[in-house]
Formats: sequence, C-alpha cells, structure tokens
Amino acid sequence: MGEWADWLLGLLGTATWSDLLDVGLLAAAVYAVLRVLRGTRAFQSLVGLLLLVAVYLLSGAFGLSTLHWVLDNVSVYAVLALIILFQEDIRRVLAEAGTVFAGTGGRTMADANLIEEIVRAVFALAGRRIGALIAIERSGSLDRISEGADLMDAVLTAELLQAIFHPTSPLHDGAVVVSRGRIRKAAVFVPISLSKTLPKIYGTRHRAAIGLTEQTDAVTLLVSEERGTVSIVMGGVVTPVVDPNDLRLRLQELLGAARTRPPAEESASA
Repeated sequence: MGEWADWLLGLLGTATWSDLLDVGLLAAAVYAVLRVLRGTRAFQSLVGLLLLVAVYLLSGAFGLSTLHWVLDNVSVYAVLALIILFQEDIRRVLAEAGTVFAGTGGRTMADANLIEEIVRAVFALAGRRIGALIAIERSGSLDRISEGADLMDAVLTAELLQAIFHPTSPLHDGAVVVSRGRIRKAAVFVPISLSKTLPKIYGTRHRAAIGLTEQTDAVTLLVSEERGTVSIVMGGVVTPVVDPNDLRLRLQELLGAARTRPPAEESASA
C-alpha cells in the first residue's frame, strides 16, 4: 500500500498544469459522451466495442497471432459500420455534449405537479377502460423512436392526456412521449417486443411498452383497456401499481421529484 502511495505522490509531483488540464478535459469529454448515450442501444454497442478492444490487446500480449491479425483487419470496418448504424446518436452526442458541460445535461427533475397530472390522467383512463401508453423520457433520448409521429410540444395536463387517448381521438393509437415536462409527441408507434417468453395474455400495447423499454431507459406507463389496470414498465419488466398513491411514490423515486402529499391529504390537513 505504501509503494502505491509513494508512486502516486511521485506521479502527481512530476505532473504539470498542462498534464492535469489534458487529463481533465479528456475525462470530461468521455463523461459527457457516456451521459448522452446512457439508456440507448448505442451505449450497449459501445460496451461491446470496448470488449473487442480488450480482446485485441490481450491477444497481442499473449501472442495469439491469428486472433490479433483478424481483429486488426476488421477494426476499420467495424468502426465504419458503427458510424453508419448510429449516426443519429452521434449527431445527438455532438449537439447535446455542450449542455452537459454547461450543467444542464442529464435527467430533468420532474415537477410534483407534473406527476400529479399524470397520475390523475392514467387512473381516470383506467376507470373508464381506455387503453393508454405514456413514455416519459429520462437520460436516453426518444427522438429516434418517435420520429415521424405527430409533434405537439404542449403543456401536460390530465385533461389533455385523456383527450388524446379517447377512442374518438385521431391520436389515440400509439404512445405519447413526455419530454422535459411537456407532451412532446403523440401517436408514436414503437417497436413491439419479439420475445417468445412473454405471457400470452399480453396484447400489442403490452408488447409495445416492453419493446420500448428494452431499447431505452424511459419510464413507461401502461393502461390496460381489458382489465382497467395501470402498470409501470421499465427494462422490459411490467410492474402493476396498486393505487394512485403507489404510482405517485414510484414516479417521484424514478423521476427525482420531491415527495409531496396528494391534494386530498393537503386539503384535509388544512
């Protein structure tokens, strides 16, 4: 332990201000990229690419010449393939990296009033057996999945959400995307999960919610029109919620909002 401490102190003692600036800028750039990519498929590909780099270095260190030669020759094509496949994510990284340095990147804290509007809307819809799918954006952007849907950019209210999912509304099919506290897009058709292990009782809306959360870190709320129930879907897992307060507490925890008492409790205490 003492040798490591002496080595670290010696290294810091010989470092100049330019060395520290160099390392700091590189660390900040890597951090910004990871923050923007977190929750997307591109992040998973980045992890896979880092594993390939590790295998490449180990093959060279242990003299595995054939494996080293193959990885050395396909590396250029692999990088080009990643650039083509994830060009949208790369553009988003370049566009949003500046917000991370400015301190405005990452997850937006959800307002308690916003959560209350969502809770009121989904349980009102569930009580009337009207199906709904609401995707709340977190770290990973939902722009790619919602591309081509109807742009709304409207203030989120319980009444507007109920109007969107009403069977007579032209926007009731598909999902609603909530981003930065606003209804960003409606009638979003998301890719359904193709997993063969899902229960047979799951319909298209369930599979869409699971498919969406398999590819992003969004918090997705699912209202079943067949059973009149409300569920939270994250990471491909469907979790039923018991009542409005249960949903309220879960959303406060997942979205980072300050915990507040429901309006009914507040008025009673007053």
